[in-house]
This record gives sequence, C-alpha cells and structure tokens, in this order.
Amino acid sequence: MHRPGPPLTRRTVLRAGAAFGLGAGLAACTGPRPAAPLVIAGGVQPGVYINLARTLSEIWRERLGLAAAPQVLGTAGSAQNMELLTTGAAAVTISQVDVAADVAARTTGPAEPRALARLYDDVTHIVVRADSGLRSIADLRGRRVSIGPGGSGYQPIAIRLLDVAGIGVAGLGTRAELGLTDATAALRDGALDAFFWSGGVPTDGVRELAAQIPIRLLELGDVLDRMRDRYPVYSVATVPANTYGLPGPVSCLSVRNALLVTEGMDADLAGALIRAAFDEQPRLAQASPAAVTIDSRSAIGTQPIPLHDGAVAFYRATKGY
Repeated sequence: MHRPGPPLTRRTVLRAGAAFGLGAGLAACTGPRPAAPLVIAGGVQPGVYINLARTLSEIWRERLGLAAAPQVLGTAGSAQNMELLTTGAAAVTISQVDVAADVAARTTGPAEPRALARLYDDVTHIVVRADSGLRSIADLRGRRVSIGPGGSGYQPIAIRLLDVAGIGVAGLGTRAELGLTDATAALRDGALDAFFWSGGVPTDGVRELAAQIPIRLLELGDVLDRMRDRYPVYSVATVPANTYGLPGPVSCLSVRNALLVTEGMDADLAGALIRAAFDEQPRLAQASPAAVTIDSRSAIGTQPIPLHDGAVAFYRATKGY
C-alpha cells in the first residue's frame, strides 16, 4: 500500500506546479503566465476520452489558476496515450487498464503508470448493419471487418476476442484498421461488414450512425466467459436496447478506464488535480454521460494499476479509501 502524501495546501500546490513550469500561473489569475502548461493525452473525436480530457483541461485551468488550459492531444487511444505518458510527452492521460497494465509490466522507475481515479468502464461494441444477417462473432469469418487502428486500446481487445472465438485475424476476409469516424462511414456506405469499437455508452459516433441506418451489436455468447477466464482484467456489461435503437439488450465485454499520471509526479500536484476533478464532477458528467457514475468510492478501483500517493492522500481525506 502506498503511503499518503503530505496534506494539500495552496503552498504545496504552488511548489508542485513550479516543477512543471506552472508556478506563475498558479500564483495568481492575472499577470505573466508560463508558456508550457500540462499536456493531456486525449483520444479520438468523437469519443469520450477527448471530451473528458478537454473538460479536465478547463477545470484545471480554472481551479489551479493556470495561465492557459493544459494542451489536449488528439490520439488513436490507449496504446498511444500510454506511450506519450511514459516517455514524458504527456503528464496526464486516460487509458484502459488492460493496456496500462501491459505497459506497467515493462516500465520501471519514475515513468511507471500510477492512477488518479477510475473514471468509467469502456464497452466493446461489434457493430453491424441490422439487415446484415450477422448475429454472433462467429459470423465474422471471411467478412470485411475493422479491428481499429494501431495505437488504440480496442485493437488488442479485438485481436484477443477473435483469437478466443477461434477465428483469429487471419480468419477475416478483409482486415481494416479504421478509426471510429472512418469505420462508421464505411459500414454506412457498405464498404465494411462490421467494426470493433470500445468506448463509453453511449458513444456519440455510434449513436450518430444509428440515427442514419439501423444497426445491431453482435452477441458474444460463451466467448465472453472464455475471454474472462483467459484475461481476468475484463468484465461483462449490458448495453440497453434504447441506447442505439437496438432490437434488444446485448451483453458485451467491458474494461475499466483510469485517469493516469506517472510515479514521478509530485504528490501534491497529483492531489490537486484529482481534488479539482471531483469538485467539478457535474461538469465531467455533462461532458459525457459515461462520467455520471464517477464517485470517490468507485474511483479507487483502478486495479491492476496502483493509485498515486497523491490520490491515496485525497481519498483518505474524503473517506473514500
């Protein structure tokens, strides 16, 4: 168990901010400001990661008195986010915990990933046209399927699901590696039979597609149990029928998402970031319905990524730990 950091005070937040080149911006709301704010690795547009990252950027600008909102980077998703975090190109990111755990297993020292909070759970969608005749993951054999782009968090899930289902990527007719925007357009236009996506429910891009054409999500059946046996980091979630105008509710794979920094971040700065985020939780929920369930008790469930010392101190102070 990590030891809690020292109590959070205005003085220690100023000292921590100075370590990131933020001292002048934290000291007051007027006057000269530093040119190098925190950098947040976000995600794809449209998507929950990028919406939450942009909202956090504004919250931290306001609550920490920064001269400018932290820069939010558009990325392919979890895998790229973790690379940016551990190489120091970003100070904060959001990632699936399965991807973060793989990175943590090969990272040591100050660059090791540490969590500030569990945010929400991603649900893996396998999206097809409602009139396609496809009903299960087994029906993807020989079909045109997008497994998501390299650098995303959901491409590894797609590959694992296909392997567990006995199809493998090699069993697809055509493999594409499209982001959400291109994948929805390709399915709508008949250039794809199915695409994988992992995101909060509802995901705007999938909801917009469902408003244009009737869609369904493939049932995973006993593949879910076999997947969880092999990879215990995953869980099961149900997507309600009314989410995308589906014929009925669908059981899908889910994985936790966490707000992450590195072991090397000052504990006082980490505490200031998560405190500000919780103080403005209604704004996060407004940015994405996926954030409605964030609270201090569920937020500590970041396993297998340990909490940062600054986050532990915050949760202990708020009785959430």
